Amino acid sequence: MKPGVATASSTVALMVRERSFLRRFAGAIFQETNLASMGPLRGRAGNRVETNAMKSRRAAKLSTSMTEAEFDNGYWYAADLKKFAEEIGVPSARRLRKDELERAVKHFLRTGEAKSFAKRTMTKSGPRDIDLGLRLDLPVVHYTSNRQTKDFIEHEAAKLEPGFRRKSGTRYLLNRWREEQLGQGRRITYGDLVRHAIELNTTKDGPLRVEHARYINFISDFMKANQRAPMSEAIAAWNTLKKMDVPKTYQAWLKTQKP
Repeated sequence: MKPGVATASSTVALMVRERSFLRRFAGAIFQETNLASMGPLRGRAGNRVETNAMKSRRAAKLSTSMTEAEFDNGYWYAADLKKFAEEIGVPSARRLRKDELERAVKHFLRTGEAKSFAKRTMTKSGPRDIDLGLRLDLPVVHYTSNRQTKDFIEHEAAKLEPGFRRKSGTRYLLNRWREEQLGQGRRITYGDLVRHAIELNTTKDGPLRVEHARYINFISDFMKANQRAPMSEAIAAWNTLKKMDVPKTYQAWLKTQKP
């Protein structure tokens, strides 16, 4: 075999490792985003179980007098952020994503101005795009982020680029690109989404970096630096970091591990 030419077995092994990482990464994201919506956990005897995440939640409280650094060093659940954003007057706070809420709160703490930076339409009317039948020339108007839409984009991408396999993090980037285009009044179609998904798959390299998404960034950085570590180890490290009065970054966590 010529040097540099991958064998079929090595290609399959690489695909299996990547698929395994995607499953673990998606599972970690699901676990984190659903913690805030869970009610009090109870043991077999019916007694309330207090998790580290719940203890962390009560360790600090959002306040208009806190500094931006104090906000960055804390960990805030989406439900708490929405309530606080409503109290300080951020428009459409209940409809904002967690990253949008964090940006709005930090802006308020820095300037005293209650402002939303979301560029997407908060309310939609009319039929959903999926109800009209997804096709490449269909304009993106009432997008629905569900399995049917995701499968359509990946299936059509595979037609244009045989062997297409979505890289971790590119779906998030594609959603933000879609919102940005629509927010700027640009007309895009589902064909544009498919082509941009392929472009992102080609250009993305390294761990996902997302502004105002500390958990995603931490898990991505941790798994990149510790490729043999199980996802549970990354999650455990994040849960420890959440309780610390330090920036919620992988670099800050590393410093806490030094003797």
